Amino acid sequence: MADPSNRICVGAIGGAFGVRGEVRLKSFCAVAEDIATYGPLWTEDGRQSFAVRLTRPVNGGLGARLSGVETREQAEALKGATLWADRGALPALPDDEFYHTDLIGLTVVDTGGAVLGRLRAIHDHGAGDILDVAGPGGALLIPFTRAAVPTIDLAAGRIVADPPGSDE
Repeated sequence: MADPSNRICVGAIGGAFGVRGEVRLKSFCAVAEDIATYGPLWTEDGRQSFAVRLTRPVNGGLGARLSGVETREQAEALKGATLWADRGALPALPDDEFYHTDLIGLTVVDTGGAVLGRLRAIHDHGAGDILDVAGPGGALLIPFTRAAVPTIDLAAGRIVADPPGSDE
């Protein structure tokens, strides 16, 4: 089994679908169907792994069969579980793209170098990603665009941000 700290969350189980152990799967992948190609997928605690076979699109996600899950009760017991792929199974990204998990916890500074806080989450509510920065004055939400986030330096562990309205 690979190192659990070297895994990336790629989806979650929304619950049972049907009566024969099928699950409703929410994919966090850029191309939702790619989730089935990164297997095996692991539960967050690393105790269970599954091969994934997609069956059909369903309302709110994808229908899927998970290896070893044969009954509705087994599928329902997995409701809410997140699914994690070994980093090595995921594609390499271009220089200007990042896995969200690699950004969480980085220090966020403004263009003058003043610390704004730490990145605690990245949200996507449909209109584009939003950086959720925990700062000394509370939460700061920054659109994840090139204009608002001109530089990400993973080696230095920092994100340079120019939040809208910061030059007023």
